[in-house]
Amino acid sequence: MLVLKFGGTSVGSVENIRKVATIVEGISGPKIVVLSAMSGVTNGLQKISNLLRVENVQEAKAEIELLHHKYKEVVQELYEDNDSFYKANVMISYNINLLLDYAKSDFTENIDKLILAQGELVSTNLFQLYLEEQNLSSALISALDFMQIDAHGEPQLDVIGERLSKVLKTHNKVDIFITQGFICRNKNNEVDNLKRGGSDYTASIIGAVVQANQIQIWTDIDGMHNNDPRFVENTFSIEEISFDEAAELAYFGAKILHPQSIIPAKEKNIPVLLKNTFKPEAKGTLIHTNAKPQNIRAIAAKDNITAIKIKSYRMLMAYGFLKKIFEVFEQHKTSIDMITTSEVAVSLTIDNTTRLDAIVQDLEGFGSIEVDADLSIICIAGDIAQNRKGITASIFKSLEDIPIRMISYGGSNYNLSFLVKTSDKIAVLNLLNNGLFARKPNEQSIQV
Repeated sequence: MLVLKFGGTSVGSVENIRKVATIVEGISGPKIVVLSAMSGVTNGLQKISNLLRVENVQEAKAEIELLHHKYKEVVQELYEDNDSFYKANVMISYNINLLLDYAKSDFTENIDKLILAQGELVSTNLFQLYLEEQNLSSALISALDFMQIDAHGEPQLDVIGERLSKVLKTHNKVDIFITQGFICRNKNNEVDNLKRGGSDYTASIIGAVVQANQIQIWTDIDGMHNNDPRFVENTFSIEEISFDEAAELAYFGAKILHPQSIIPAKEKNIPVLLKNTFKPEAKGTLIHTNAKPQNIRAIAAKDNITAIKIKSYRMLMAYGFLKKIFEVFEQHKTSIDMITTSEVAVSLTIDNTTRLDAIVQDLEGFGSIEVDADLSIICIAGDIAQNRKGITASIFKSLEDIPIRMISYGGSNYNLSFLVKTSDKIAVLNLLNNGLFARKPNEQSIQV
């Protein structure tokens, strides 16, 4: 069994839907295909929900009509068979009427989740109808019948595995199963979701519970790159990478992969292949346990970082001080990205400033507080522990003219991170690319 996930861009137009169908048909053996909503649809649904939240019903209805028009254009072009065309229009009309019903209801958080779920429900129905028109043996299975999260938002793998197994057995002569990414049910059996980017997570969870041979994540670029191609020229796709390295890069800014998505795959030791829907012949990037070590594999950047420095002589030779600091962030449900300490100060970074004022107020009882905003974390991933001296010398030589705010080094064998002003980020990425990736034929990363 293979699990294939296609993102919003991959199913974002009629042409792309047909490309995905061709890819799915060309891969032999049984497979579960996980689809996101069409590109732009989730944003549109979120806008509708936000308008209803503030009781702006008229503008919400206008957005619903725009969505209806988008769907009708897709249906008009996608299907050639009258029966498929009719079924698709009935489905679209039902979905739009459902959104209009939500617009008439008193807004609740449950309504918000129901609205956001509609994008994946429509895209999977459209795709299944297209496969039927192409006479492919396929079945549409609803993620709401098996995807379950607990009170903490964590997937219940045992429950998911048991339910999914029953669903699959009801279609024992089918090779292609279509289902939704992102959506699930919560502990109250209400429609919920795995947060933004959750379709990757869905694919990894499904792959883990069915013990898939491989999980494939299809996007719009040729796998994971050694640097950010939006800001750096002459980047290249990485052919293979370890789970640990990929996790570091995903968390610290590599956009191709959702940070949580590979956790279930790693735990079950299932390889994850990143592929390009629009260039399927490209090798892509294979994430697996036995990836050949490379001193430096890739670089990623994470923006919107805020640094907080707590300085207090009460820290000097005191135990329990850091525990009290961390408890403040725990109380305000704010995670920490980086941390460095000295005898009398601790600096740390956060990427969620929703509770920043309250956090600073609580921290002021421990000492003087400094807050710096508009910062970026630069993550360098690889098997860094094997050659620390050479790697660090190369890094700091490349950045000798760039002021560095913080360094996180030694907490992981696969990551060296440092903090710079966001205004310096592009320069940093390019300097590191020039200094660390003097690429030669068939080489993927520097050997220092």
